[in-house]
Amino acid sequence: MTRVWLTGWEWACCGEAFAVGDDVDFGIETRTPRPTLAEALGPVVVATVDAIESHHEGEFDDRVRGRVVAVHAVTQEVIERRSLRHPGHGAPPATVMPSDSDEWPGNVRELGNGVYMESRPSRYAIEVVPIAGMALLRPARGVRLSAAQQDETLPTIEELTSDPPPERRARSLAGWLIDIDEQ
Repeated sequence: MTRVWLTGWEWACCGEAFAVGDDVDFGIETRTPRPTLAEALGPVVVATVDAIESHHEGEFDDRVRGRVVAVHAVTQEVIERRSLRHPGHGAPPATVMPSDSDEWPGNVRELGNGVYMESRPSRYAIEVVPIAGMALLRPARGVRLSAAQQDETLPTIEELTSDPPPERRARSLAGWLIDIDEQ
């Protein structure tokens, strides 16, 4: 059995979806976890990592090929600090600062047939500070699966629209540990 680390940010943007039972072929950047990964995961969890996957840095001669027997979503405790954005400090320099009760101006786009889409930047800049050694593993069905295939709870409308506290502790996805039966 080989345990491979998949970095969350790399797989958030690309990488093929896969699930337990699928065959995979991972390019291995290194077999030695970096100190930053060791700090994030803690000594007990990082000691179980056999290889670090990467697919953004080019082709790797070292590979892990086999059948996925388990997927563990790895979350890390973080402190999220929110502060109001100000023009030139996270908001575009030409932005006029809205009053505290107003929303930031949005961009409206017509999609056709009387359908419009509006997007607006968040009122807040968010700083996320990881807390070392606070990783938790949770069994998952796979990586980059559709929302219907995941076991994740979506936020409620109230959570999405209410003003968040200036600082809070939360859990953030750091990546995945994939157990592979090499072939």
